[in-house]
Amino acid sequence: MKIDKIKSKKTVVLGMGKEGIDTYLALRKIFPEKKLGIADKLKFKELPTPIRKKIKSDKKINLHLGNRYLNSLKKYDLIIKTPGIQLNLIKPYLKKGAIISSQTEIFLENCKGTVIGVTGTKGKGTCASLIYKILKDSGLNVYLIGNIGRPVFKLLLRSKKNDIFVYELSSHQLQNLKKSCHIAVFTNLYPDHLDYYKNFEAYKKAKANIAILQKKNDIFIYNAQQKEIRDIANKTKAKKIPFSQKDKKKLEKIIKISDIPIKGDQNILNVIAAVIVAKIFKIKDNKIKKSIKSFKPLAHRMEFLGKYKGIKFYNDSLATIPQATELAIDALGKKIKTIILGGSKKGEIDFSSLAKKILKSNIENIILFPETGFEIFEKIKQLNKEKKHFEIFFTDSMREAVKISYYKTSKKAICLLSPASASFGIFKNYKERGNAFKKYVKYYASKNNKRESN
Repeated sequence: MKIDKIKSKKTVVLGMGKEGIDTYLALRKIFPEKKLGIADKLKFKELPTPIRKKIKSDKKINLHLGNRYLNSLKKYDLIIKTPGIQLNLIKPYLKKGAIISSQTEIFLENCKGTVIGVTGTKGKGTCASLIYKILKDSGLNVYLIGNIGRPVFKLLLRSKKNDIFVYELSSHQLQNLKKSCHIAVFTNLYPDHLDYYKNFEAYKKAKANIAILQKKNDIFIYNAQQKEIRDIANKTKAKKIPFSQKDKKKLEKIIKISDIPIKGDQNILNVIAAVIVAKIFKIKDNKIKKSIKSFKPLAHRMEFLGKYKGIKFYNDSLATIPQATELAIDALGKKIKTIILGGSKKGEIDFSSLAKKILKSNIENIILFPETGFEIFEKIKQLNKEKKHFEIFFTDSMREAVKISYYKTSKKAICLLSPASASFGIFKNYKERGNAFKKYVKYYASKNNKRESN
């Protein structure tokens, strides 16, 4: 939707998370005299303090807060919703002819610069951040936006033709778009968010918009190792650039694999994709190499915390699906002796492949969180035909999990937090879970023992 069309629509911002707040503030700046609605299930006192003060001083705001917030939607012509709110949830409350839009849709419709969209079930944050770093280090006027970067509306107001925006895009953001990005990168595709989508096909359909909505002069860079993504590539009008592990030889002409600071096959693919983007912008190999070598791995993604009491600790809290944990096990190898698994359910997830991976590994200690920890345990037990011995621990406390890790993990070995599950229930989100792990790793390290080197 074009911004000038918003002026004539009775508008409500649905959801007061980070993105919703940014949307409200930007709309208020564009339309200082326009009546705006804000709808959220939170009560006023539960909203962040800075936005409460702003709303309180806004004389042209209608607040719809609390449990009955959706009832207000029938009063509005335009609903600008945040990504996490399900469409099916709000449709019964809409008046006839109402338009549902999003910050992402409005940004893509109005942005004057070049947008590089990055999506995938896992690795999109790392890939987007690496693309951003390479372009930034090369002196280009680039911004990292979306889930991992800055909210987009404030930047939209001052975007210029020579600006470049690297946009990390979730399935929720892609779901109802009418326009895609000039350059799109698709890292991988696995079943996820099955508590939000009715099945994998619905999730895949949402993701596919990043390619299907592209035009002939656009570019689609995609992981050709996965059939699902190849099928999506066949439906785009854009110029197609596939990548796979076969491109490692080309990558090694720029940088040695051992010099890349992020480990694992999936991260190699992320680097290959980032290099393809860099080449589109004609960045020289020596600059690409320098940027990759100095790239710092993102928090909660196979993040090395340090070596304490002879044990190496890795925080992979963002591994919220089994495939991500399998990739972590492959990346860190035989030195993993303790793994912390389990969390909340996100629909029906099959842990068979993860169980087989664990049975073939050198893992000795398995620490399990509810509720999926019980499912993972049952699947390992079911497939353990050779009666391989593991020490199994059930807990709902990160403090206890880390304490067990210190007691049970042998010297020079690895303890890996890679839950293969969502964090909700015990933890607010994957960041809170990962930060709790970090906290107790340091807590149980000897105060007299300084952090050791690699």
